[in-house]
Amino acid sequence: MKAVGVVVEYNPFHNGHAYHLEQAKKVAQADLVIAVMSGSFLQRGEPAMIDKWTRTKMALAGGVDIVIELPYVYSTAPAADFAKGAIALLTAVGCESFAFGSEDGAIQPFLDTFELIHGHQEEYNALIKESLTTGASYPKSLHYAYKQLSQKFPATYIDLSQPNNILGFHYIEAAKTLDSDIKPMTIPRIAAGYHDALQEGASIASATGIRQALATSCKLQQVQDVLPKISFDYLANWYRQYGKFASWETFWPFLQFTLIRHTPSELNHYAEVTEGIENALIKAAKTSHSFSSFMEKIKSKRYTWTRLQRMLTHIYTGFSKEQLHNSVTPSYIRLLGMSMKGQAYLGKYKKDISLPLISRVAATKDAMLTIDIHAAEIYNLSIETGNMEQSLPKDYQTPPIRF
Repeated sequence: MKAVGVVVEYNPFHNGHAYHLEQAKKVAQADLVIAVMSGSFLQRGEPAMIDKWTRTKMALAGGVDIVIELPYVYSTAPAADFAKGAIALLTAVGCESFAFGSEDGAIQPFLDTFELIHGHQEEYNALIKESLTTGASYPKSLHYAYKQLSQKFPATYIDLSQPNNILGFHYIEAAKTLDSDIKPMTIPRIAAGYHDALQEGASIASATGIRQALATSCKLQQVQDVLPKISFDYLANWYRQYGKFASWETFWPFLQFTLIRHTPSELNHYAEVTEGIENALIKAAKTSHSFSSFMEKIKSKRYTWTRLQRMLTHIYTGFSKEQLHNSVTPSYIRLLGMSMKGQAYLGKYKKDISLPLISRVAATKDAMLTIDIHAAEIYNLSIETGNMEQSLPKDYQTPPIRF
């Protein structure tokens, strides 16, 4: 059985994701799709709008055959480490190929871009350093270095200002660095860009646009046309149960309390907290009535919005610099759900999977898994507060979903 891998968040699963799955399977000529999916907190440093078990159900209903969890260590990491964790897991679970969505839509420019940067690594690093000395942010310095190199060695390269292209580059970089035999493929994004707002009458929308629309009005009907029916039903059922979708705005009272109860030296203990920003975090938290007003006070040229959110995620979950330092490579495969075909695949190839396959976390002791469980508990508590009659599935008690 031939498996193609995808790296996903499904926050939530929409028609664009369904198209991507269909095309990935077709292009790879695969028998099944394996998705490595972020858990409770995501790569841009924010809580998933609905929990991982609901998103797993959406994925299985949408055509995924096996869903495994991307550990918190990687799901909340900068793009390079996010990609490294995801590709390592897809390789370990036996995928022959992986397919990612991109603005570029062709694989050769990604391969050429990798060769450009890694073939001139010293010069690239020197250009980044040169830009940083001018006070430019790290992302802008990366863009500057890339632009200088691509002009010096002209060829067909990708646009590294586009979010999906950036992730795609890092997926290929990860596969090359890990010396993996997994074959990269890319599917062009259609109809909606990563940051595009929801358009009336559209059947395809970005997950960002869907979340923004729901955050503005919480009128579920406005997103009904851009989600498969079963995804919409899961989303509507969630809202009926909990009366809200997770976001930093809904979590703000808990985050505010977390920030204020710490001293600056205690905040400095957490991953990605650097350069004295801990003082600014506490000061802003004391005078902010919402997450957005808080972010407006702390954002600067030095820190991107995403970097700040990842920092805050680590503070919120208690993820320390020491834990980050000790998390080198994935140490397990956490199974969240499977279709009948996925179950048959695991039954056939389980002995060939190079990492322990975990379906019952209560029977497993692993430092990285402990971090995942803790993050899920923090997330669940934040959702359940004020609505204790509706409890979310507990990691220790929830078996993989069979679809």
